[in-house]
Amino acid sequence: MSSASLHNVLGLAWDNSYARLPQRFFAPARPAIVAAPRLLAINDPLARELGMEPAALHTPDAIAIFAGNQIAPGSEPIALAYAGHQFGHFVPQLGDGRAILLGELITRSGARVDLQLKGSGRTAFSRRGDGRAAIGPVLREFLVSEAMHALGVPTTRALAAVATGETVLRERPVPGAVLTRVAASHIRVGTFEYFAAHQDVEALQLLASYAMARHYPQAREAEQPIRTFLELVLQRQARLIAQWLHVGFIHGVMNTDNMAISGETIDYGPCAFLDAYHPETVFSFIDQQGRYAYLQQPEIALWNLARFAETLLPLLERETGSQAAAVDAASRVLEGFATAFAAAHLEGLRAKLGLTTAQEEDAALAQDLLQAMAANQADYTSTFRLLAEAALGPQHEGALSALFRNPAEFSAWATRWRTRLQQEPADPTGRAQAMRCVNPAYIPRNHLVEAALAAAEHDNMAPFEALLQVIRHPFAEQPGREHYALPARPEQRVRHTFCGT
Repeated sequence: MSSASLHNVLGLAWDNSYARLPQRFFAPARPAIVAAPRLLAINDPLARELGMEPAALHTPDAIAIFAGNQIAPGSEPIALAYAGHQFGHFVPQLGDGRAILLGELITRSGARVDLQLKGSGRTAFSRRGDGRAAIGPVLREFLVSEAMHALGVPTTRALAAVATGETVLRERPVPGAVLTRVAASHIRVGTFEYFAAHQDVEALQLLASYAMARHYPQAREAEQPIRTFLELVLQRQARLIAQWLHVGFIHGVMNTDNMAISGETIDYGPCAFLDAYHPETVFSFIDQQGRYAYLQQPEIALWNLARFAETLLPLLERETGSQAAAVDAASRVLEGFATAFAAAHLEGLRAKLGLTTAQEEDAALAQDLLQAMAANQADYTSTFRLLAEAALGPQHEGALSALFRNPAEFSAWATRWRTRLQQEPADPTGRAQAMRCVNPAYIPRNHLVEAALAAAEHDNMAPFEALLQVIRHPFAEQPGREHYALPARPEQRVRHTFCGT
């Protein structure tokens, strides 16, 4: 295979800026050669967005790159160093233990993106891990990240999934696979924690300057760049978490090493979506205490941001002139999270309820619906989707009312809702259409995801491919695919999801 042919596979220029940072930021890495790489999925829409030719990515040359068996010219594979608070406990060294950053690609639009292999073998940070990934977690991330993108939630995305032809040992032997992930970057809160733990202020300054240049260039021009950087990261995270709640998403493992500075959703391990609404819902099997439950996510995001702010204190001290002033500046920024999150959350809830103007009672109206849903075990996604139909008039409430064990509770709430709608300028048809654009009909329901992954383990990719096509158009009516919108029957419900390691 020639260098020219490998370069033409991707058709984009490499510019590996992170690899030009001091070597204590990373360790050189080389993907492990796998026995029999076989293409499972290519993300043709993403390839087009990046400026790649999708047909070229289905070739043996491309599959060799996505498996790690070949290194494209211009790629400089490295494993990134980072630390992290895992379930509240600090681990001073984690790093990419089963992921390798191939490098950064400059798309035809001029954007810079990371291209990373996940499950590509051991690195300097693997500790006791094998560095591999199983087919289930690889395809879960592919499905769910594409769903999140289609839902309008900032996220890393999967470009390719390749089976390795090898077996990895988890609770049982399972087929191995490698995911190719595209991200704005892989800089995490944990990356800053790593250098803070080493009291490496020079590295913290380099990292902050790099992150600002890459993601928040406006901060560099501010009077207080580090404080502005913290504020901008906080604002993005507040909006991101609000968007998670709007679509019923539960990350499942919101450790600080799983919070990206860019504001993208990253690391889809034991993630899941709400079935019946309840604020304390947990799916992740490793989250025995409910630390990362659905409605705990805003609180945990703030907790993570506080750890981020702590890493920036030495830089803020330089900026403000004293330690006390640095602490005060960080505290004042963190105090703004609650307001930023509440505003973003309420904005989204108003849209889900069909409200385009702001009234003081809107927050209580939304909260009372959620409380009625929790008390009646109403399906989260179906409730809001059918609410769009109910917006056409009381005669369209039947299917929605049936989701509530006590329909009278919904009817009492709906009376208040209709009174509020009378204060809105939109006509019922226009309102219903607008609501369908924010209340999805289709999400990657947990039982459908599990069924698709189980089939893929036995070389049947048809359920995965069918589900992928559905969730790429979450807001559109899809005749003949209505069963993908149905909640799980009791015997289909997924009680627990598991981390890929």
